[in-house]
Amino acid sequence: MLHDVAKAIYRGEYRIELEFDDGQRGVVDFSKYLERGGVFERFKDIEFFRRFSVNAELGVLTWEDEVDVAPETLYAEATGRGLPAWMEPGEESTANKRLHPDPAQAPGR
Repeated sequence: MLHDVAKAIYRGEYRIELEFDDGQRGVVDFSKYLERGGVFERFKDIEFFRRFSVNAELGVLTWEDEVDVAPETLYAEATGRGLPAWMEPGEESTANKRLHPDPAQAPGR
């Protein structure tokens, strides 16, 4: 089950305390995002980082509607419960599995 971000409170430096729609809460340290580059380059400006908000319609933590982090990732980090199985590294998504593993066995061949 996916949980939306319901509330967020700045806790200093790159830490934000998050509360989710199921009442679970925890603090996420976003300093590791500084090394990721791309859209997260903006986090190097601490004033930009501090201007986060919760988009209640989407249930995500966002920065000026330009940068966001998937709520399932934040839930896993804040609660220590791990990512949903479909997000775990090494797990092949069923969306990527072929109906017929051998193309020669596909109908019409």
